[in-house]
Amino acid sequence: MQAAAHAVARTVQGHWPQGAVLFLCGPGNNGGDALVAAQILREQGRVVSVFSLVDPSARQGTAAWAQTQWQGRWESQCPDFRRFSVVVDGLLGAGLDRPVEGETAALIQALAASKVPVCAIDVPSGLDGATGQARGVVAPASVTVSFVRYKPGHVLYPGRDLCGKLELADIGMPAPALQEATTWLNEPTLWRRYLPQLSAQSHKYTRGHALVIGGDRMTGASRLAARAAQRAGAGLVSMAVPPSVWPVYASALDSIMVAPLDESITQDERIRAWLVGPGAGLGEETRRLTLALLATGRPCVLDADAISSFAAQPQELLGAVHEQCVLTPHSGEFARVFDAELDRLEAARLAARQCGAVMVLKGADTIIAAPDGRALINACAPPWLATGGSGDVLAGLVCGLLTQGMPAFEAAGAAVWLHSQAALEFGPGLIPEDLLQVLPRVWQRLLAME
Repeated sequence: MQAAAHAVARTVQGHWPQGAVLFLCGPGNNGGDALVAAQILREQGRVVSVFSLVDPSARQGTAAWAQTQWQGRWESQCPDFRRFSVVVDGLLGAGLDRPVEGETAALIQALAASKVPVCAIDVPSGLDGATGQARGVVAPASVTVSFVRYKPGHVLYPGRDLCGKLELADIGMPAPALQEATTWLNEPTLWRRYLPQLSAQSHKYTRGHALVIGGDRMTGASRLAARAAQRAGAGLVSMAVPPSVWPVYASALDSIMVAPLDESITQDERIRAWLVGPGAGLGEETRRLTLALLATGRPCVLDADAISSFAAQPQELLGAVHEQCVLTPHSGEFARVFDAELDRLEAARLAARQCGAVMVLKGADTIIAAPDGRALINACAPPWLATGGSGDVLAGLVCGLLTQGMPAFEAAGAAVWLHSQAALEFGPGLIPEDLLQVLPRVWQRLLAME
């Protein structure tokens, strides 16, 4: 608690070096951190006020010890927030699992309405640290200082916005061992060792052959996906398209082979991974084709229409997918087949468990969930990635990595990271084709990492 309090005091001094400071203290250890931090700042000469949400005598355990550290006066009622340069929020912790009510809710609401800068301890009060959801009312923080490791609520929306700038402090507590955790930030250390390895003897056949299904109307979607599969490293990429639009695809693609779409594609043993969905069209034909591809047992990426076509028969899809499949829906597509009433993290986990496949629930905080409960949260996607066609590129990247033998969960995590980093590399003004152009630079940076 002393280490945590010193971290809070340093954060306050670093961001708000002048002016009076108000500490709001709850009954638990967050309130204890606040009390000790208040005394540290008082001893450093700052003007400090403390308001306790509970009778000081009600504190127990470590929080009761923290109360003995505060040598200043207690405010009998909450002061006017506007008298202070910053308010330190130590009311409630990250384990909140019910709506905030009564006097606590009124206090948080008043703090939010004051527009005074807030430094939150662990999480802004009213925020569920496990889900990133507001439990009633939350006072958004300018800065949130947390300890040891981030919590899902720090990086899942709306929590990511409500936390403001995140600062993680080392307070001497060991982080849980990697094998004991189930949720991680999506970073290369988790999947880099699974990336395809090239040698001087590698050739196009050892790198694998991917096949992308093309539709007869939105032809650009599947072409973007096929090119992304190439950028992911697939040795060969083919497209199977309706005969009526074969000339459209054949004239637009150079290094990608185009063949007429018929039932014989499932018999081609050279194909290591399939991708169906981008621009495929909704309906029975897409549903039937998806089932045929899944029946091969080979890795398969299902995106967009390949998922939505099962809106009326969700159990049919759940029974057909397998552990080498990756589904890449956005929230709307997800809700047509899966339970979207839960928070995003738990909804993705449940869907992955139900279908026994990897779920990539796309969004500003894309979640990659495995059937065994593991989950990655991607926190590096820029807002300009939200443009039509970028999801097709992502699906193609997943397919290209599966084609080279990456396990489904790690392939999905790597693809989402590469996708986000390519968008960051290019910057605002991005269109999906730009992702394909900058991916080589992202690959070079990734492979150069220690």
